[in-house]
Amino acid sequence: MIQSPIPPKPARRALEVAIVMFDDGLSSTAVMPTEILHCAGSLWNTLNKEAPKPAFHVRTVSIDGRPVQSPYGFAITPETTIDAIDHADIVIVPTSGLDLDLKLVENSALLPWLRRHHAQGAYIVGVCMGAAYLAAAGLLDGKIATTHWAVCDDIARRFPGVRWQPEYFVTEDQRLLCSGGVGSAIDISLYLVEKFCGHEVALHTAKALLLPMPRLHQQQSGYAMLPISQAHDDSRIRAIETYLQDNFREEVSIQSLAERACMSERTFVRHFKTATGKLPAAYIQALRIEAAKAMLEREDRSVQAVAAAIGYNDIAFFRCLFKRATGMTPQQYRASFGPLSVRGHTPCEFPEVALGNLAGA
Repeated sequence: MIQSPIPPKPARRALEVAIVMFDDGLSSTAVMPTEILHCAGSLWNTLNKEAPKPAFHVRTVSIDGRPVQSPYGFAITPETTIDAIDHADIVIVPTSGLDLDLKLVENSALLPWLRRHHAQGAYIVGVCMGAAYLAAAGLLDGKIATTHWAVCDDIARRFPGVRWQPEYFVTEDQRLLCSGGVGSAIDISLYLVEKFCGHEVALHTAKALLLPMPRLHQQQSGYAMLPISQAHDDSRIRAIETYLQDNFREEVSIQSLAERACMSERTFVRHFKTATGKLPAAYIQALRIEAAKAMLEREDRSVQAVAAAIGYNDIAFFRCLFKRATGMTPQQYRASFGPLSVRGHTPCEFPEVALGNLAGA
């Protein structure tokens, strides 16, 4: 969901970018934007023996200027402190660890700094869980935003004034950009290159780094292991859920489910919706789509066979439901998540031979 698609176009000077570094975060959410923006306008030109024209001047910062440490021992030394940055056209905030309560306190000095730079006209970017810092600074109130699908419910409870849309990889709303996960650090970085430098420079940057162009029309729901039901303690509805999980391929009527729960149909539907967050028909659809995803990830049977196996004989209807739920067609989903043999690769019987060839042995 891009609120103001791309516009700002080539700046004549290199844009000033400040990329924040945190302890305990996934380094790639800071390193990917650093490398992609650093290469924009330069690497492709150099590879083609042309004069480089750097589009961005990238500086890495931490709150105190000291090195930061990833949870897996990777240390990064930033160039300077946040207070040394007087002006930035773009500020990028990566992830900082899963304990958000602790990290928001540890890094609280960042919040007024973000507000100040946004007020001065900077674009503020939250990569993955970095969006929580934009929300904590009050910048996202009333705005559209995204973050990683697995933590969005928790972050949304903390910041209910934000219009969270976790199905999207990239969002933009009034100079505030967010992305949905580690890999979407690539998406949002190339989106920034295209926004400020134009499509050709973005395409050249992606080609030089062997990266795909941003996934703006896919959805995170294709990647999510979404829970079918919210947590609840209604034992009668839990029993119905267990029954449906065993029988979702069959045609099941509301009447039969209500009788099984010893309720009237009206009362059953009301209790089911309150407990699970879904109407019974939507719940069954969700079970079927999750089963279809599992088959597409593991098996090579046809899409029609998958549809029939989960209870849909109308393949067009199945395709429509699947795309609405995941943002991809079944074929696209299989191409992204299916086994190597289905995606056009044949696993090597002797991996060491393949590795030797790769290494030029």
